[in-house]
This record gives sequence, C-alpha cells and structure tokens, in this order.
Amino acid sequence: MVADRLVVLPWSNVYGLARTLVALGTAGTLAFSSVDTLFRPVAFTGDFPPCQGATSAAVFCLAEGDRTGLAWLKWLCVVVLLVVASGWRPTLTALPHAYVSYSVFAGIAISDGGDQIGLILSMLFILPALGDPRRWHWQAPPSGAGSRARRGWALIGSSGLLMLRLQMSVVYFNACVAKLPHQEWYDGTAMWYWSTNLSFGAPTWLDAVVRPVVSTSWGVALMTWLPLFIEITLAVALLLPPRVRCAAMWAGLLFHFSIGLMMGLWSFALAMAGGILVLCLPPGTAITRRRTPPAVETTAETVGSTSPRSPARTAG
Repeated sequence: MVADRLVVLPWSNVYGLARTLVALGTAGTLAFSSVDTLFRPVAFTGDFPPCQGATSAAVFCLAEGDRTGLAWLKWLCVVVLLVVASGWRPTLTALPHAYVSYSVFAGIAISDGGDQIGLILSMLFILPALGDPRRWHWQAPPSGAGSRARRGWALIGSSGLLMLRLQMSVVYFNACVAKLPHQEWYDGTAMWYWSTNLSFGAPTWLDAVVRPVVSTSWGVALMTWLPLFIEITLAVALLLPPRVRCAAMWAGLLFHFSIGLMMGLWSFALAMAGGILVLCLPPGTAITRRRTPPAVETTAETVGSTSPRSPARTAG
C-alpha cells in the first residue's frame, strides 16, 4: 500500500543504541558515586534529595534522610537502567527509564549536565518506545507498517525522534553561541583555563599530553575553536548533505569522548553521544555489520581436457 511506504518505521537499532548510551550514562553516575556524594547538603540549595513540590515525586524521596534506604533505591535504579540498556522490551522499560532519569535529575547533588540531557532524551524516547513491537531494541524492525494502529504508532514514534533531533540542534546552537560573548572563547585561550582547572582539568596521566599543546598559541587556539566549529556544525546538521552529516557525527562523538577523558564527565558524554546518533543518522537507518562478499570459487581446468561444449576434433 502507498500509505505503508510513506510511513518511516522509527524502530531501528540506532535509536536502540542511543537509549543504551543514555541509560548507561545515568547508571554510571549512580553506580560509581557513593550515597554520601549523591545525597548531601549543597550551599544555597539545601539538603538532597530536595523533597518539596514537584521534586517530591522522585523515587529517592521514599527514603528521605535514611542512608540505607537511599543506598537500596540507588542500586534499584541502577538495575532498572541496566535493563533499559540491554534493550529488552522498550515498550515496558520506556516509562521506568524516564522516571529514573527524572529522579536522578531532581534528587542528586552532583549535577553535571548529563542528568539534564538524559532526562530530556529519555522522555522523548517514550514516544517511539511505547509503540515498539520488538522484544529487543537491537532487532530489525517489522517488514512493513502493517495495521492502521501500527502506522499510527510509527508516526508518533517518528514525531518523537524528530523532536529529539530538533532539541539536539538547539542544544548545540546554544552551546556555541553562548560562548561567543566571552573573550576567552573568541581570542582562543579558553581551553588553557579549563585544562589547568583543578576540578575539570586533565587527569595526571593525560596532563603530560595536554599541557604541551595548550602551552602553545596555536595549540590552545585549536583546542578552543575546534569545539565551537563542531558544535555549530552539529547545530545545522539537519540541513547538511548525508556525507557531511556523517563526518559531523564522528567529529561530535570524538569530541564528547575527549570531554569524558579530560574532564571525567562520562554521563554527559554518553548522553550527548546518544543524541548525536539520532540527530545525524536518517530516520529508520540501521547499523549493520559490513560483510565481505564470499570469494568466487573457480574450477581449474585440467590441461588437455576437453570442454563439454567444445568437442575435441579427431584427426582424420
């Protein structure tokens, strides 16, 4: 049917991998941070988790003030996120994923930006996930749109991923433009301050590589301006040709991997990597393993043999 061909099925392993990366980022924050680090008083803010108003809906408010209870809830959330990351039953895990992401965003004291983008992406993943007919989000999507209900869910899911792509464009546009009024970014020295910062600077094992680069004018300028170029390119990625968009995707993934290595913001890096995949790869695209074509088997001809199609001539 023509209607079936017009519906782009959003249920690919690209969006599945993006869900996995976002869930792993949040799970890592919880698993590798102690209860005393996650839930502690913060100056000018108060105690965490802050269980007042809308934040009282967070799961950690069930054990407010009880450190043992908070530890159990923390590990329960880790288990939920690992189930999400495994790809099992997106329909069943979409809402728990969003709820845990909200609880982390509203309830922990060590916000780094990854919790915020993780919440936004997990909420937008709800729309494609609720109609996802697959048992695992790694599987190939169904062959066609099928019934009217299936086509409806496909349209809803595609709309959710479109909103996610637009959201990522806005995030990168704002990330680039917000830096420009600051002198350190447009004169090319900002990364010297970040790389030598005691909290966000490169770790000791990496400092031996980073320090010589940021100590030269061209090195620090390149490290400062290259992120701006990558961010503005990702901001307009939807308008770029597929090949350029693919290059921007790899540049963005390398950029956020570098942030994870240098600044330790792995939850932020993983969440943004998930968003980049959906932003840069066309809807319905699947990641497949490139297979080498099988070698063509050739039969060696025996010297002196005769072809069945060319009978040998007999000497007369």
